[in-house]
Amino acid sequence: MHTSEKIEQTLDWLREQTNFTPSTGIVLGTGLGGLTREMEVMLTIPYEQIPHFPVSTVESHSGNLLFGHINGHAVVAMQGRFHYYEGYSMQEVVYPIRVLKKLGIGRLILSNASGGLNPDYEKGDLMIIRDHIGLFLPAPPLRGEHDEAWGPRFPDLLHAYDPGLVKQAVEMAREMDIRTHEGVYIAVPGPHLETPAEYAMLRQLGADAVGMSTVPEVIAARQMGLPCFAISIITDLGVVGKIEPVSLEKVIAVATEAEPRMTKLMKSLISSL
Repeated sequence: MHTSEKIEQTLDWLREQTNFTPSTGIVLGTGLGGLTREMEVMLTIPYEQIPHFPVSTVESHSGNLLFGHINGHAVVAMQGRFHYYEGYSMQEVVYPIRVLKKLGIGRLILSNASGGLNPDYEKGDLMIIRDHIGLFLPAPPLRGEHDEAWGPRFPDLLHAYDPGLVKQAVEMAREMDIRTHEGVYIAVPGPHLETPAEYAMLRQLGADAVGMSTVPEVIAARQMGLPCFAISIITDLGVVGKIEPVSLEKVIAVATEAEPRMTKLMKSLISSL
């Protein structure tokens, strides 16, 4: 069955559950589900119930699709995302983004936990993504048969991350006295972390933070004309002299400590849209 047919079946099923039309889609990464506590949740649907939807296998991802409001703003939030390292194809990784677009969202807001490469960063810092490097993706999410309904075959990524939303978030963070950086995020396949030599190479390429998500979703979103905004919590450091052994538990601990600041900023941004 072609992906477009699967998407229509997914949409038909979701529309049987609710006639809710969200204006903003949200993707919440590792340890970053706190924003959902700021939602007036109208409906929660586990991923495993949704036809053709992938199922999150990462223990720190709840695996629910939430419909509701943030300060009166209609949103749909993914509690947990999908990664290539889980065994999914890139087309499956971005499948939910295509579904959210068809549900009616007009913009996409994403979050992730990442490793800091910039020597000015500290654990717990927030980085607003202004650009990315996706050349290390094992397969591009737009590879394969093209469907014109999704957008151009060769989408332009000059403004992969919406400059207006980035500027607005930077100004809001400054007003709220929340420490943030603007930086470049580089995506790698994972799930293993990088060696010190690899950290050094990625920094030389111009990256400020490294992670295993976000970029495929943004590429698919931009193909479909969705403005994107993304923010990383720096949960560990890949900087010479600051590299330490990393575990998922340590990542979640740092993300949990920093997450309220990220939630405050994202809630303010969403409320202003």
